[in-house]
Amino acid sequence: MATKPELLASATSLEELKRFADAGADAFVIGESRYGVRLPGDFTVEQIAEAVEYAKPRDIKIYAALNNVMDNNTVRTLPAYVKQVAEAGVDAIVFGDPAVLMTARTEAPGLPLHWNAEMTSTNYATAEYWGRRGATRFITARELNMEQVLEIKAKSTLEVQVQVHGLTNIYHSKRPLVRNYVEHQQEGLAEQPVHLPGNGVPQGTIEEGLYLMEAERPNERYPIYEDDNGTHIMSSDDLCMIENLHELMEAGIDSLSIETLLKSSEYNETVIRAYRAAIDAYSADPAGYRFNESLLEAIQALQDPNRELSYGFFYKEQVY
Repeated sequence: MATKPELLASATSLEELKRFADAGADAFVIGESRYGVRLPGDFTVEQIAEAVEYAKPRDIKIYAALNNVMDNNTVRTLPAYVKQVAEAGVDAIVFGDPAVLMTARTEAPGLPLHWNAEMTSTNYATAEYWGRRGATRFITARELNMEQVLEIKAKSTLEVQVQVHGLTNIYHSKRPLVRNYVEHQQEGLAEQPVHLPGNGVPQGTIEEGLYLMEAERPNERYPIYEDDNGTHIMSSDDLCMIENLHELMEAGIDSLSIETLLKSSEYNETVIRAYRAAIDAYSADPAGYRFNESLLEAIQALQDPNRELSYGFFYKEQVY
């Protein structure tokens, strides 16, 4: 029997976290928007503690998201916040900024640290750099292909986490660009509230949001939403590696993550159940494993027809 990788997700609330746990997720990244970026929902420290209380007896991991871009004001609050989430009992901290790592060393020594810097986590040497400074897990860039991901796993001493399903971020500005534009357009008009579809509600479905479209590619729609952390533009398709999940499991990838952002609870639950079934089937009999097409069909039945399921960069030429 092969060692099972972790199936990681996020959630908008404790109720949704429980729903996804019942579907098969065995780890969650949650937190507050001040410290974590692109979270489906905000969890206060008290709610994080409730999630931990629910998760511990079920052998489910809870990771606190502190992977936002930190300014001076936020950095000043880090010691107290890191200490609070550590006392809440989280299993690890997800970080990108070295300020979080240095704070965790003093306020939560021994707490595992997962390094996630989005696009710059592209090679095993960088993984080892952060490992020597205390990181225990390396979250790979979404633009890496399969060969690059597997080489990182083979040559790194850290745990390796890979996204296997959902949309990916392609642009982020700390400024509320769309809101600023709308307010500019309304100058001179009677004051009225600025309403952006999906604005500040990242847990809504993509259909409720805004899109960016290019003149040269009118059939591709890039979801855009704004929250406390600014403007985010997401990929026009959804990553879906369930058919080829065995390639990552054969290599011993430690954590397989599902991006739940901008998807309905029903969709995410279906995706989690499908990946749970594929992971369990492969782990039980790697040599005799055959992919069950009905798992993909269940996802396709709920997939937005305007959004293609793709392999992302996994089978493309090297980008970096």
